[in-house]
Amino acid sequence: MYACGLRMSEAISLPVSAVDSKQMLLHIIGKGNKERVVPLTEPVLQLLREVWKTHRHPKWLFPRRKGKSQHVAYSTMRKVFNNARHECLFDEAFKTHTLRHSFATHLLELGVDIRVVQILLGHASLRSTEIYTHLTEPLRQNLRRLLGEFFKDLF
Repeated sequence: MYACGLRMSEAISLPVSAVDSKQMLLHIIGKGNKERVVPLTEPVLQLLREVWKTHRHPKWLFPRRKGKSQHVAYSTMRKVFNNARHECLFDEAFKTHTLRHSFATHLLELGVDIRVVQILLGHASLRSTEIYTHLTEPLRQNLRRLLGEFFKDLF
């Protein structure tokens, strides 16, 4: 979810066919049944392969144990996430959406254009993406550096 900026509903319903290992892309069906494509990194591809090898389901990356024709239930994934959160000693304010928020924030901190982040998140409106533009410390430091360079010869 973090590595591709996925909503939990998008992650649990990923079919095996969503992974394009030749082009290193992940095809996601998001809100409103809209498709978007995000790049896959080699480590994420390897992780997805390892997960798939645990069950080798022909359709789902995350299948149900019972009723194998369906993907894992939302409630099951929520329990797994809550257990992982507890193991990491994060408080309950850390939600699944925090992973998506962190994905967007980190891309912006790395200087990725907000329009690219908008596309990766599948936002129809740039206004939805703008909520991630809050000033984090790395962004503040980068801004100070840029402003310092801009104004150094003016004074």
